[in-house]
Amino acid sequence: MEQKDLDHFRKLLNEMLEEAQQKGDATLDDLTDNSEMFADPADRATAESDRAFTLRIRDRERKLIKKIRSAIARLDEGSYGICDECGEDIGVARLEARPVTKLCINCKSKQEEDERQRAD
Repeated sequence: MEQKDLDHFRKLLNEMLEEAQQKGDATLDDLTDNSEMFADPADRATAESDRAFTLRIRDRERKLIKKIRSAIARLDEGSYGICDECGEDIGVARLEARPVTKLCINCKSKQEEDERQRAD
């Protein structure tokens, strides 16, 4: 991969990281600001359901942040864009679609097929 591509992905990953951290902070603010008391059980149940949904979103953001940081570390190490399974280069188009990926499209397709076969 050329240096200009690596610079592009570093910029993209840093932007993704900043956005994910801002969303995570906003979600955390929403959770702490939710101090209302509900007399009606239905309102309380709705609020708890909303809180659970917000926590799931927060967990997904946390996992994404971890993946982004891992991708940035691979950039620093010089292994970004190399498939963890086969060692081949991951295509730029795949990296554009999923900058945090560790697998080339062939290995990812094989992984998904194996998962489908195990589920059956």
